[in-house]
Amino acid sequence: MEMKKQDKPIRVIIADDNKNILESVQAVLNDSEDIHLVATFGSATECVANIESLKPDVVLMDIDMPAMTGIEAVKIIRKKFPGLPILMLTGFEDDDKVFNSICAGANGYLLKTTTLESLIFQIKEVYAGGAPMTPVIARKMLNAFAKMQTPQNTSEEYKLSKREKDVLELLVKGKSYKMISTQLNISYETVHSHIRRIYQKLHVNSVSEAVSKTIIQKILRH
Repeated sequence: MEMKKQDKPIRVIIADDNKNILESVQAVLNDSEDIHLVATFGSATECVANIESLKPDVVLMDIDMPAMTGIEAVKIIRKKFPGLPILMLTGFEDDDKVFNSICAGANGYLLKTTTLESLIFQIKEVYAGGAPMTPVIARKMLNAFAKMQTPQNTSEEYKLSKREKDVLELLVKGKSYKMISTQLNISYETVHSHIRRIYQKLHVNSVSEAVSKTIIQKILRH
């Protein structure tokens, strides 16, 4: 899938206590015309403290950090910024930690060994409304919701508006925010607003959670 050039650079911040990782990612992102690296932080605490003033478009967050873990940071960020895309950084594919990150509200994850091309692509993808995750993690999400939720709730029970149902249906079909904007002929910002309200009504924190809950509970079944 070819990603088109951004109208403006995507503002990215990174939190990782590994200085070598920070420097490597910084070098990669500084070479991209489509991405502007706003700041790097050596701890999740620093990242959380500065996120409001920096106004990033995407956050890259290491999972394992001292004092405050990346998962704890995601929970804090998600409460204040429900629509802010967050990608977790991990040194190896620890399914349980990645799953817990997604449950906390992360949109997806990246291996620190990912290629330059993949790193840039995933940042653009999550910014556009995607939710990068492996089939293993996706299955974990579905299984978790299957155990936690009562099936066959309706969109009316969640008081979803007609437009919110339209947006949610396209999310379930795997459409990005930009694709939804084009298909429904509404602005990108309006899509964000609808999705924030969908999160609030469904009591979820991310696209993956919204999609999983919708599928398990058959929310859009007419």
